[in-house]
Amino acid sequence: MSGGGVIDVKLPEEDEERRRQRKLEEALEVKSLRRIISAYLNYPEAAEEDVKRYEQSFRKLPPSHKALLSHYPLKFKKLRRCISMNSYFIFAMLQAFDPPLDMSQDMDICEDSHVSHTHYDNQSDGRNVCSGHSTSSSGRMCCSKGDHADCNEQSKVVETAKEMTTNEEEETEGPIEYKTASCPGKLENREETNQSCSNDFTDSNGNASSPACDWLDPSIQLNVPLADVDKVRCIIRNIVRDWAAEGKTERDQCYKPILEELDALFPNRSKESPPACLVPGAGLGRLALEISHLGFISQGNEFSYYMMICSSFILNHTETAGEWNIYPWIHSNCNSLSDSDQLRPVSIPDIHPASAGITEGFSMCGGDFVEVYSDPSQVGAWDAVVTCFFIDTAHNIVEYIEIISRILKDGGVWINLGPLLYHFADLYGQEDEMSIELSLEDVKRVALHYGFEFEKEKTIETTYTTNPRSMMQNRYFTAFWTMRKKSVTIVEQAAP
Repeated sequence: MSGGGVIDVKLPEEDEERRRQRKLEEALEVKSLRRIISAYLNYPEAAEEDVKRYEQSFRKLPPSHKALLSHYPLKFKKLRRCISMNSYFIFAMLQAFDPPLDMSQDMDICEDSHVSHTHYDNQSDGRNVCSGHSTSSSGRMCCSKGDHADCNEQSKVVETAKEMTTNEEEETEGPIEYKTASCPGKLENREETNQSCSNDFTDSNGNASSPACDWLDPSIQLNVPLADVDKVRCIIRNIVRDWAAEGKTERDQCYKPILEELDALFPNRSKESPPACLVPGAGLGRLALEISHLGFISQGNEFSYYMMICSSFILNHTETAGEWNIYPWIHSNCNSLSDSDQLRPVSIPDIHPASAGITEGFSMCGGDFVEVYSDPSQVGAWDAVVTCFFIDTAHNIVEYIEIISRILKDGGVWINLGPLLYHFADLYGQEDEMSIELSLEDVKRVALHYGFEFEKEKTIETTYTTNPRSMMQNRYFTAFWTMRKKSVTIVEQAAP
């Protein structure tokens, strides 16, 4: 005790260590987010390198062969225009993004840390957003030069795209706030849940938001490998799946059976107290929005910042249907029926999300499914859990099933559609990583162990982010089921 009668309290070493650990983890997450933003910013540079490679190959042709392909120089010019349009969309998306972290944190704290970088650097996207093979054959690094000349070049890309676009972006009334958080609150406490994990469509006139960060500042950027930029290309294809008329066939194959099942299982939905449905691995948010449109309190959960940055922009910052044109198929010359097919624009979004008639309580929650929904407050919080192309993203699929069972109310339903293309199955040489890869038979057996009983099961054939006009179509024969969680009384009666 000091002379003034104040008790000197020395914090336990373990508390100090816990705070240090949290600080390190947050710094690593900032570094991961900077890497993802850098991947988006590197998109035009990487795409330009591809076009240069095409031109180099064309120049090697003998004159007689060049004469047969005299339209190719014009095609290269069109490719560059498409890249500029995609870049315009990407930069607008980044300018609208309000990061949930202090991006100015000093990254030096990570360098000598004993905390593994694997989680943030390698799995920061949470799920494998690329369902197919990489469309680029180069092994180069896509680096952002740390000078203002490079920044100016990127700005020129935006200006060029502005000049070429025929659908000018209108001034918005104001930003709509979109938060990523670990949403631990029970769904019954809707006010608290919406504050901590909000993607609500509200009147933007009164909402305040921090100023948009200047993502073109070279100090924000990192050198990133080509694999990171490939994820950006995959996101562009995912936009077609969720938010374009061209993706309707895939949505009808994957989302429609789920929506019809939910509609049939909850026929008398109350507007005063709607049933609550969780959508883990929500991606760009279309399925979660459609479930909300049905009359459910719908919450999408997504771990990938690649996905969340894009879904936030589409859900909160688009003003009209068809506001943007993107060119999703330009990054591969393989299996094209024609150049016009490869270079065709896709208009997005096909609907205006804020005018979709959503149910109050719709939200998007950013975070790892296991970490967020293992919170005790989530026990028995949900009437339904919908997983679409999700359960094979697990390091430990048994843990996923256990958590789904725990967070469902007694009598709640789990609707699943997807394959078992385990995302961590090929992580060779990373001894600290886990990948439990069960057969469908074993998945069902584990589900029965955790108190589920089958109500419906069938196989649905579908594609995933596939170009509908491509000569190659990868198809999945997905497992579709509805399982119901038995009540505690039934489980106890069944026990020996």
